[in-house]
Amino acid sequence: MKVKYILEDLDCANCAAKMEEEISKLDGVNSVNVSFISTKMTLELAEENVDEILSKVEKIVKKIEPDVKLRKV
Repeated sequence: MKVKYILEDLDCANCAAKMEEEISKLDGVNSVNVSFISTKMTLELAEENVDEILSKVEKIVKKIEPDVKLRKV
């Protein structure tokens, strides 16, 4: 399952790289791409536990960059 987000107020390229690295370690995440330039995140997820995975993704984003708002595309 593919999920795309806009990362509103993302203002740190290093933070985007940290998000991508941490999210890629989550069970159920097949791939993740966080683009600082376009402020977009694309996730390829396993079909099971999607809501749980997305909740963990949001927590990682907020931990690294608290001001970022996730908006589904």
